[in-house]
Amino acid sequence: MTVRAAAASGARAVVISPGAAVAGKATGDEETRVTDLAHMRRAIELAARGRGTTSPNPVVGCVVLDASGRVAGEGFHAHAGGPHAEVVALRAAGERARGGTAYVTLEPCDHTGRTGPCSAALLAAGVARVVVAVRDPNPQAAGGAERLRRHGVTVETGVLAAEAERGNAEWLTSVRLGRPHVTWKYAATLDGRSAAADGTSQWITSPEARADVHRLRAEADAVVAGIGTVLADDPLLTARPAGGPPARQPLRVVVDSAARTPAGARVLDGGAPTLVAVAAEADPVAVKAIAGRAEVVRLPRREPYGLDLAELLAELRRREVVGVLLEGGPTLAGSFLREGLVDRVVGYLAPALLGAGAAALGPAGVATIAGTHRLEFEDVTPTGPDLRLTARPIPLRGDADVHRNR
Repeated sequence: MTVRAAAASGARAVVISPGAAVAGKATGDEETRVTDLAHMRRAIELAARGRGTTSPNPVVGCVVLDASGRVAGEGFHAHAGGPHAEVVALRAAGERARGGTAYVTLEPCDHTGRTGPCSAALLAAGVARVVVAVRDPNPQAAGGAERLRRHGVTVETGVLAAEAERGNAEWLTSVRLGRPHVTWKYAATLDGRSAAADGTSQWITSPEARADVHRLRAEADAVVAGIGTVLADDPLLTARPAGGPPARQPLRVVVDSAARTPAGARVLDGGAPTLVAVAAEADPVAVKAIAGRAEVVRLPRREPYGLDLAELLAELRRREVVGVLLEGGPTLAGSFLREGLVDRVVGYLAPALLGAGAAALGPAGVATIAGTHRLEFEDVTPTGPDLRLTARPIPLRGDADVHRNR
């Protein structure tokens, strides 16, 4: 877990910045290890610049050194269909890449899609060594490491793998579990209240915290809320980050079993694509009224929780949604947790107490302490006067891809 003084900003422009190699006092293998860690951290930083623009592709960063160990080129994957990180970095390095080392956050792909295989690009550039953080779990694209080895390139994997996985959690979850990665976001007082006794909730947290939420929305493919939130708060659910309009708005999704979304609701304003999920048996007249303003999908029920949330995520995955930001109220959040469908929790805690009012989380299938949904903190960051807490479900021992709560 890290504790930081402020959230880091992330510009999305490709930066090519040659520079000196990292100097260290260590020698031999130890010096190589220190150098590898430093350059892989830089590659992870570069990868983060693609957040919000690469989906349904992963975020990837790459640093290329020349044969003497100096940085020759850097790059990151900026958007789906565009050049991959390795290609951007190799173009910047040019002939200086020959005999050098490439640091890549994800195993170079070994297939031809909208772009050619990165393994072939590395071979053509004459790179002698490739250091990889995370092996590619996608069978259609994996195999780059083996191809490079067959052609005499030294390949090392697993360098800063955990850190790189956190930065690519949405895409990795979508590949490994076959569904979108879900981040539940909530705001609450220190005593866990998301609204006062009279139902008011605007605003519990600070402008800084709310601005950070817009950053999360801009990085997500879809923002999901329940009908209770729509009726109570009439949210827009659009991304309005401080730096200007995002590259694209996330899909707004309303979970509305009985098709109660009002015709004048702001989520139907046309400012962003909207999907309303209703029960299969929802009233046709009510559904028709919504269908004129948004796309409607009928889903089966899963009693007593309302709609089948796993089927909702499957529907979103079919639409190439990789990362979901869940902004539903306590009832919907509890249902997602009960089903083991929350992969990350981001909580904004305000230094305030209410003593009464709605809790941030509704029933989540827990009756005893032994059944508690256990998490591990990943990050604690002051955000204005508030705290942003980031935590993830503790994985089952021996299986990093299965959560304790599933």
